[in-house]
Amino acid sequence: MGACCSDAAGGNYSGGHADNNYMNGDSEVSNIIPSLSGSRGLPSYVQLQLSASNLRVNDCSQKADSMVVAYVKKKDGSWEEIGRTEVVANSLDPVWVTNVERTYSFEENQQLMFRVYHVDFKFSGTPTENLPLSEQVLLGEVECLLAEVITTRQPLTKEIQKPKEQSETDGNSQHLGTLVIKVQETVHSKSLVEIGFHCSELDNKELFSKSDPFLKVSRFTGYGNPLQVYQTEVKANNIHPTWRPMKATLQHLCSGDMDRPLKIECYDFNSSGKHDIVGSVQLSLKELQEMAETCNDVELKRVLDGKVGGKLCVQSFTINTYNTFLDYIFDGYELSFMVGVDFTASNGNPLQQDSLHYIDPSGKLNVYQNVIQAFADIISVYDTSKQFYAWGFGGRPIDGPVSHCFALNGKVATAAEVTGIPGIMHAYSQALRHVALAGPTLFAPVINMAASIASEYLSQEKKRYFVLLIITDGVITDSGPSITALVKASTLPLSVFIVGVGGADFSEMEILDSEKHGMVTPDGQLAVRDIVHFVAMRGDLLNAAALSKALLAELPRQFLAYMDLKRRREENDNSQENRKLMPTSSRVATVLGPDSSPIQLRAEAWISKVDLDLCSKGIVIS
Repeated sequence: MGACCSDAAGGNYSGGHADNNYMNGDSEVSNIIPSLSGSRGLPSYVQLQLSASNLRVNDCSQKADSMVVAYVKKKDGSWEEIGRTEVVANSLDPVWVTNVERTYSFEENQQLMFRVYHVDFKFSGTPTENLPLSEQVLLGEVECLLAEVITTRQPLTKEIQKPKEQSETDGNSQHLGTLVIKVQETVHSKSLVEIGFHCSELDNKELFSKSDPFLKVSRFTGYGNPLQVYQTEVKANNIHPTWRPMKATLQHLCSGDMDRPLKIECYDFNSSGKHDIVGSVQLSLKELQEMAETCNDVELKRVLDGKVGGKLCVQSFTINTYNTFLDYIFDGYELSFMVGVDFTASNGNPLQQDSLHYIDPSGKLNVYQNVIQAFADIISVYDTSKQFYAWGFGGRPIDGPVSHCFALNGKVATAAEVTGIPGIMHAYSQALRHVALAGPTLFAPVINMAASIASEYLSQEKKRYFVLLIITDGVITDSGPSITALVKASTLPLSVFIVGVGGADFSEMEILDSEKHGMVTPDGQLAVRDIVHFVAMRGDLLNAAALSKALLAELPRQFLAYMDLKRRREENDNSQENRKLMPTSSRVATVLGPDSSPIQLRAEAWISKVDLDLCSKGIVIS
């Protein structure tokens, strides 16, 4: 409809996903994927390459006809098969060509199992997917976390173990060989496709104005059904629309297959939700690329009557590859876990069972322990040192005043490191014996301490990113200083995740979530990136594991935003350094020519880069 009575307000309404203004650089893919997938997470697609050495069959002189079957552990504890290799015949040191593909998400700990089978000769020539495993010889198995494979700097090597049901009866002293697991991210996960669509001569579906068109792009599933992967914004009152460029990863659009057809549909928007089809066409990415190169257009036809509803043109088509979260992990970046625990009196007497800090003699974890365990289980895999900072705030240590940043291990706050998750749990339980609960609830001291440590590592140019978890049962009373601390920390390799536990009203805490509101200090300083995410532990997130998953899904995106900031800052520093060398006016260099006669060279751009070299050779710059 037209501007005066259009269903699409302002022409920018999105019937689904609308492309936003994305940052350039490493963070671009990270901003796009969540909006495409409907998830805050940042999934990657990885391939696991498998090989083995010194396999042992029942008869040690016999060589194996072996294959590997891969499984992932489900929530109920059962194992789900996710892939099989081919059979490598007559070898005790097989290298399998068929890779196991898996979706990697940082916020999930995926437990994998690889079972190595010796395939009976009578099944020779049988496709591996049809092999009945019960009729093959199970040589052994290996279990590991997917994150363990990813964070190992070298290919992960594991001893093959007897199946649990066998080792329980006859032990596992026998050497069964080793399994080697390599991992690589598929390039399709980090290849960003950008396509500029334009339509012309669209059918007008309205009586008193023009159509309000938008495009839907769908891929076809294995069952032949279309699955929507993208939707443009609506262009109001326009039968010759040009939309903002579509941006999506190659993996998301076609799993890397440029020949796979996509269904592109043009609709006229209606506020009722019953949009009128203008026309559609099926084209592969390769064909769309050719359209951009040749400037050809195609007809949009209606399936029911075959009539042409307009023409589709591809104005631009580019594919660029960006660094992903896994690229940096493979390059050696590590994640350091920090935790700040609320010791204010509102938590209740730790000796009473209704206290949030009650330590159950049976070993049952309290809410603070549950949250710490769930977070650290995921993050600790990405830290080879296993040294974690653990602080408390709002408590009164023995013979001292109330402190808003004290080490749980009893040392000074700057020496709050403990070893591993058991170290955190021990320091926490010991602190409850020696620290009186007090108040008020102040976050700024802990945030500033974490930022100070992150800044120190940054100055040392170490490949380390810090993750601070703050667990609290109440609303902060220093929102101004906390916001100032967070804004300053937004330039550092640091993310802050805040979990509200207990029954307090946490609505005021939303002010700390800079993604929702934009964080500005009282004096007007703006956070350069989003580093905070707050969630209250209730409703669907009452389970600590679900809560940590929901929060940590944000981390890769924040990490990439920092790396993009770091890259742009370095580029700016280099640019400023070059400008310092650039002359403000033309200069002359006097050098000797081939015949030893003096030659004066007037230059501008090149002389700033040559000055030092010329001077080192004794050439006078005038």
